Amino acid sequence: MTKIDNKKTTRKLFLLAAGMFAFAFALVPIYNLVCEVTGLRGTGKTEMLFDQKADKTRLVLVEFDGIVNSNLPWEFEPSTRQLEVHPGEVASVSYYVTNIADKEVTGQAIPSVIPWFGNQYFKKMACFCFEKQTLAAKESKEMPLRFYVSKDIPKDINTLRLSYTFMNTDKKQ
Repeated sequence: MTKIDNKKTTRKLFLLAAGMFAFAFALVPIYNLVCEVTGLRGTGKTEMLFDQKADKTRLVLVEFDGIVNSNLPWEFEPSTRQLEVHPGEVASVSYYVTNIADKEVTGQAIPSVIPWFGNQYFKKMACFCFEKQTLAAKESKEMPLRFYVSKDIPKDINTLRLSYTFMNTDKKQ
């Protein structure tokens, strides 16, 4: 039989626990560094990375519109109807929505891009369409959209139209 040395075992366990603590402590700065470099977690560096690589030799016209499904008592429209962007350049626009009902209502925006094959080149970084939106009675809200058009967009596509249709998510409707 082998004899267990309690002092050595205790020492190894202590060193293991200390090493695990140090590793866990180091994860936070490592995570923050990765987020800063890659632009994850909205650190603001993403826009700089894209803008530096924008294709300044061409412009793409992006048109915006908003439609509300007939069973949703909301008014919805973009603040900007069109915007010229360089492919790879980050841009921001807003949409405005108002609940005209006398009660709280929840809706979801469904995006579509025209031409349909242009969808793969329109990249949303932050969008109100990612989540359901709940508005109190008579509440108005500004909803931001941050996006870029991919530099891979074919040269023959000069215009993209982003259209949102807001749908009522209340199952009773």
